[in-house]
Amino acid sequence: MVRANGAVSLRELARVVQTSEVTVRRDVRALESEGLLDRRHGGAVLPGALSREPGFPGKPQAASAEKSAIADLAATLVNEGDALVVGAGSTTQELARRLVRIPGLTVVTNSLLVAQALAHANRAEVVMTGGTLLSSNYALVGSGAEQSLGGLRVGKAFLSGSGLTAERGLSTSNMLVASVDRALVQSAGEVIVLADHGKLGTDTMFQTVPPEGITHLVTDDPAGVDDQAAAELQSLADQGVQVSVAPVPRAAPVPAPRRAGAPTAPRHPAR
Repeated sequence: MVRANGAVSLRELARVVQTSEVTVRRDVRALESEGLLDRRHGGAVLPGALSREPGFPGKPQAASAEKSAIADLAATLVNEGDALVVGAGSTTQELARRLVRIPGLTVVTNSLLVAQALAHANRAEVVMTGGTLLSSNYALVGSGAEQSLGGLRVGKAFLSGSGLTAERGLSTSNMLVASVDRALVQSAGEVIVLADHGKLGTDTMFQTVPPEGITHLVTDDPAGVDDQAAAELQSLADQGVQVSVAPVPRAAPVPAPRRAGAPTAPRHPAR
């Protein structure tokens, strides 16, 4: 599947082979150790392929339960009347949908989708940056976006990205996105990163926020799902990042298909 498509998601692999994502993740790790593929956030690619942020139309389906749970928890960190900056991304868009219930917010964003979600919020003021539209994630980027953030000061910044490690912090695969996100960070007193466990341990090309610049991480629990992600989470906590874990109901593993000719249990107990 990777050779045919260039990349494949863990969720799609689990569906096709009718097993759990836990099993697929373990097998993908074994294939990577043999040099047959490279792991990426939520999936796998051909060896040597650069990490690349998937186009936005495919992103909302990836880790949707995790993103929803993370957004629910992140919204509890926002109070009536707060001034925020919210970066672009599918998880931050989920957060924006929940912020509509909090009155009196001032939200600065470079994301058309975040602004759209907040368009009818309760007494909210939505301020958009300038810049050039990036079609892959509907974000405004470039010098216009960065210059419009000059002199801005807000209480909290909510950001997402392509990867998060204890060594390099938050990163993304797009240079223009990274540059605007760094400008968003400079405007905020606290930096809150929203990242599902599939991004933990993934390091992409352009650093957005070093680990010491992250105030708070909101994620889901990788325990029992991804040992590497769990280790990264612990390392970030050891560096002083406040970690909040959103509970996510895990789907039960899909039973393997019955082999042809295998005996079946009787429908009625034998007399």
